Amino acid sequence: MELRVTELPGPAAGVELIGRLDSVGVDAVETRFNAAALSSGKHALVDLSGVTFVSSMGVRLLITAAKTMRARQLRLLLVVPAGPVREMLETAAVDTLIPMFVERDEALAVLAP
Repeated sequence: MELRVTELPGPAAGVELIGRLDSVGVDAVETRFNAAALSSGKHALVDLSGVTFVSSMGVRLLITAAKTMRARQLRLLLVVPAGPVREMLETAAVDTLIPMFVERDEALAVLAP
């Protein structure tokens, strides 16, 4: 699992995940993910376009981060293109807790004043 912090215009910190978001992947990126997504004081836009698989551990990582951000009156948004990862997240009802978008610009538009 690879994690990249990306610069975004506007009020959001960007995090890009690449690889398998399973127990091994979560162990590899959890600390850096939390630092990048939660410590900026900004909304977080997490791009899962490069993720090929999400396990229950990956779902836990995303939901925990979203709940923490909500408590700080911030939002976590996911960019998830159509495909197996999106289907899995929808089956797990993650989309009822965390807004999911097909493209980054679509998510950024939601955060625009």
